[in-house]
Amino acid sequence: MGADASRAQKKFEDFAYVLDFLPRGKMGRGAYKAEPIVQLIGENYFTLLEATVIRNASPTLGERIYTGKETYREKISHIIGRIKYEDLTSTAKNELSLVVEEIVKKQEGRFIEFFNKTSAITPRMHSLELLPGIGKKYMWNILRAREVRPFTSFQDIRDRTEIHDPVKLLVKRVLEELSEESKYRLFTRPP
Repeated sequence: MGADASRAQKKFEDFAYVLDFLPRGKMGRGAYKAEPIVQLIGENYFTLLEATVIRNASPTLGERIYTGKETYREKISHIIGRIKYEDLTSTAKNELSLVVEEIVKKQEGRFIEFFNKTSAITPRMHSLELLPGIGKKYMWNILRAREVRPFTSFQDIRDRTEIHDPVKLLVKRVLEELSEESKYRLFTRPP
Protein backbone atom coordinates (compact mmCIF):
# COMPACT_ATOMS: atom_id res chain seq x y z
CA MET A 1 0.00 0.00 0.00
CA GLY A 2 1.45 3.37 -1.00
CA ALA A 3 1.81 6.44 1.21
CA ASP A 4 -1.19 8.10 -0.45
CA ALA A 5 -3.44 5.09 0.23
CA SER A 6 -2.45 4.82 3.90
CA ARG A 7 -2.94 8.58 4.34
CA ALA A 8 -6.41 8.32 2.79
CA GLN A 9 -7.38 5.69 5.37
CA LYS A 10 -6.31 7.80 8.35
CA LYS A 11 -9.15 9.46 10.18
CA PHE A 12 -8.51 12.99 11.37
CA GLU A 13 -10.66 15.16 13.58
CA ASP A 14 -11.54 18.55 12.11
CA PHE A 15 -13.20 19.72 15.31
CA ALA A 16 -12.66 18.77 18.92
CA TYR A 17 -13.94 19.79 22.33
CA VAL A 18 -11.69 21.04 25.12
CA LEU A 19 -11.49 18.69 28.10
CA ASP A 20 -8.71 20.54 29.95
CA PHE A 21 -6.41 23.52 29.39
CA LEU A 22 -2.99 23.50 31.04
CA PRO A 23 -1.62 27.04 30.54
CA ARG A 24 1.74 26.16 32.14
CA GLY A 25 2.17 22.82 30.41
CA LYS A 26 2.56 19.48 32.16
CA MET A 27 4.94 16.81 33.27
CA GLY A 28 5.18 14.02 30.77
CA ARG A 29 7.48 11.10 30.17
CA GLY A 30 10.18 12.44 32.47
CA ALA A 31 10.26 15.95 31.01
CA TYR A 32 8.37 19.14 31.76
CA LYS A 33 6.72 20.82 28.78
CA ALA A 34 6.40 24.53 29.55
CA GLU A 35 4.17 25.40 26.60
CA PRO A 36 0.39 25.64 27.05
CA ILE A 37 -1.32 22.33 26.33
CA VAL A 38 -4.91 21.38 25.78
CA GLN A 39 -6.53 17.95 26.04
CA LEU A 40 -9.32 17.36 23.54
CA ILE A 41 -11.88 14.88 22.30
CA GLY A 42 -12.71 14.79 18.61
CA GLU A 43 -16.33 15.08 17.58
CA ASN A 44 -16.37 12.46 14.79
CA TYR A 45 -14.34 9.52 16.11
CA PHE A 46 -14.09 10.49 19.80
CA THR A 47 -10.31 10.59 19.43
CA LEU A 48 -8.50 11.75 22.56
CA LEU A 49 -5.84 14.29 21.62
CA GLU A 50 -3.26 16.55 23.13
CA ALA A 51 -2.26 19.78 21.40
CA THR A 52 -0.21 22.91 21.97
CA VAL A 53 -2.04 26.21 22.12
CA ILE A 54 -1.26 29.36 20.16
CA ARG A 55 0.32 32.11 22.26
CA ASN A 56 -2.24 34.18 24.19
CA ALA A 57 -5.12 31.82 23.33
CA SER A 58 -7.24 30.65 26.26
CA PRO A 59 -9.51 27.75 25.32
CA THR A 60 -12.34 27.11 27.76
CA LEU A 61 -13.63 23.77 29.01
CA GLY A 62 -16.22 22.31 26.67
CA GLU A 63 -15.37 24.72 23.86
CA ARG A 64 -15.55 23.36 20.30
CA ILE A 65 -12.44 24.33 18.37
CA TYR A 66 -11.04 23.71 14.91
CA THR A 67 -8.22 21.14 14.83
CA GLY A 68 -8.18 20.32 11.13
CA LYS A 69 -5.40 20.77 8.63
CA GLU A 70 -7.12 22.73 5.88
CA THR A 71 -7.35 26.28 7.17
CA TYR A 72 -5.99 28.58 9.84
CA ARG A 73 -6.39 27.29 13.37
CA GLU A 74 -7.53 29.98 15.75
CA LYS A 75 -6.37 28.40 19.04
CA ILE A 76 -4.37 25.25 18.28
CA SER A 77 -0.71 25.49 17.28
CA HIS A 78 -0.18 21.82 16.52
CA ILE A 79 -1.51 18.43 17.49
CA ILE A 80 1.04 16.64 19.67
CA GLY A 81 -0.75 13.35 19.16
CA ARG A 82 -3.32 10.89 20.38
CA ILE A 83 -3.48 10.04 24.05
CA LYS A 84 -5.11 7.27 26.05
CA TYR A 85 -7.85 7.62 28.63
CA GLU A 86 -5.35 7.09 31.45
CA ASP A 87 -3.30 10.07 30.14
CA LEU A 88 -6.19 12.46 30.74
CA THR A 89 -5.95 14.85 33.67
CA SER A 90 -8.54 14.52 36.42
CA THR A 91 -10.26 17.65 35.08
CA ALA A 92 -10.41 16.13 31.59
CA LYS A 93 -11.87 12.88 32.97
CA ASN A 94 -14.51 14.89 34.85
CA GLU A 95 -15.47 16.82 31.69
CA LEU A 96 -15.46 13.78 29.43
CA SER A 97 -19.00 12.45 30.00
CA LEU A 98 -20.54 15.94 29.73
CA VAL A 99 -18.75 16.63 26.45
CA VAL A 100 -19.55 13.18 25.00
CA GLU A 101 -23.21 13.76 25.91
CA GLU A 102 -23.15 17.11 24.11
CA ILE A 103 -21.61 15.51 21.00
CA VAL A 104 -24.20 12.70 21.00
CA LYS A 105 -27.07 15.18 21.30
CA LYS A 106 -25.68 17.44 18.56
CA GLN A 107 -25.21 14.45 16.24
CA GLU A 108 -28.57 12.85 16.96
CA GLY A 109 -29.06 11.81 13.32
CA ARG A 110 -25.83 9.81 13.31
CA PHE A 111 -26.84 7.84 16.38
CA ILE A 112 -30.44 7.38 15.26
CA GLU A 113 -29.01 5.85 12.08
CA PHE A 114 -27.06 3.44 14.30
CA PHE A 115 -30.31 2.31 15.97
CA ASN A 116 -32.00 1.99 12.56
CA LYS A 117 -29.27 0.16 10.66
CA THR A 118 -26.98 -1.68 13.05
CA SER A 119 -26.77 -5.45 12.69
CA ALA A 120 -25.38 -8.56 14.33
CA ILE A 121 -21.63 -8.70 14.93
CA THR A 122 -21.55 -12.45 15.56
CA PRO A 123 -24.20 -15.15 15.10
CA ARG A 124 -24.99 -14.88 18.83
CA MET A 125 -24.53 -11.16 19.47
CA HIS A 126 -26.15 -8.07 18.00
CA SER A 127 -24.28 -4.77 18.17
CA LEU A 128 -27.25 -3.27 20.04
CA GLU A 129 -26.36 -5.60 22.92
CA LEU A 130 -23.06 -3.77 23.30
CA LEU A 131 -24.94 -0.77 24.65
CA PRO A 132 -24.97 -0.87 28.47
CA GLY A 133 -28.28 -2.19 29.75
CA ILE A 134 -29.42 -3.63 26.41
CA GLY A 135 -29.98 -7.35 26.60
CA LYS A 136 -31.99 -9.66 24.36
CA LYS A 137 -35.36 -8.27 25.49
CA TYR A 138 -34.55 -4.63 24.71
CA MET A 139 -32.70 -5.60 21.53
CA TRP A 140 -35.83 -7.36 20.22
CA ASN A 141 -37.98 -4.37 21.22
CA ILE A 142 -35.72 -2.09 19.16
CA LEU A 143 -35.59 -4.45 16.17
CA ARG A 144 -39.39 -4.91 16.08
CA ALA A 145 -40.01 -1.17 16.42
CA ARG A 146 -37.60 -0.26 13.63
CA GLU A 147 -39.22 -2.85 11.32
CA VAL A 148 -42.52 -1.01 11.66
CA ARG A 149 -40.81 2.27 10.74
CA PRO A 150 -37.34 3.74 11.24
CA PHE A 151 -36.68 5.82 14.33
CA THR A 152 -36.63 9.56 13.81
CA SER A 153 -35.27 10.88 17.13
CA PHE A 154 -34.14 9.91 20.61
CA GLN A 155 -37.67 10.77 21.78
CA ASP A 156 -39.08 8.38 19.17
CA ILE A 157 -36.86 5.60 20.56
CA ARG A 158 -38.10 6.38 24.08
CA ASP A 159 -41.73 6.40 22.93
CA ARG A 160 -41.62 3.13 20.95
CA THR A 161 -39.29 1.00 23.06
CA GLU A 162 -38.77 0.55 26.78
CA ILE A 163 -35.48 2.47 26.66
CA HIS A 164 -35.79 5.51 28.90
CA ASP A 165 -32.60 7.38 27.98
CA PRO A 166 -30.84 6.33 24.76
CA VAL A 167 -28.41 9.25 25.07
CA LYS A 168 -27.18 7.98 28.43
CA LEU A 169 -26.64 4.48 26.99
CA LEU A 170 -24.65 5.88 24.07
CA VAL A 171 -22.50 8.04 26.37
CA LYS A 172 -21.75 5.05 28.61
CA ARG A 173 -20.78 3.00 25.57
CA VAL A 174 -18.41 5.68 24.24
CA LEU A 175 -16.79 5.98 27.70
CA GLU A 176 -16.34 2.18 27.86
CA GLU A 177 -14.63 2.22 24.48
CA LEU A 178 -12.38 5.15 25.40
CA SER A 179 -11.30 3.47 28.63
CA GLU A 180 -10.72 0.26 26.65
CA GLU A 181 -13.19 -1.79 28.69
CA SER A 182 -14.56 -3.43 25.53
CA LYS A 183 -12.93 -5.29 22.67
CA TYR A 184 -15.60 -4.13 20.20
CA ARG A 185 -15.75 -0.55 18.93
CA LEU A 186 -18.99 0.94 17.72
CA PHE A 187 -18.24 4.65 17.88
CA THR A 188 -14.57 5.30 18.67
CA ARG A 189 -11.40 5.06 16.68
CA PRO A 190 -9.16 2.10 17.54
CA PRO A 191 -5.96 2.98 19.47
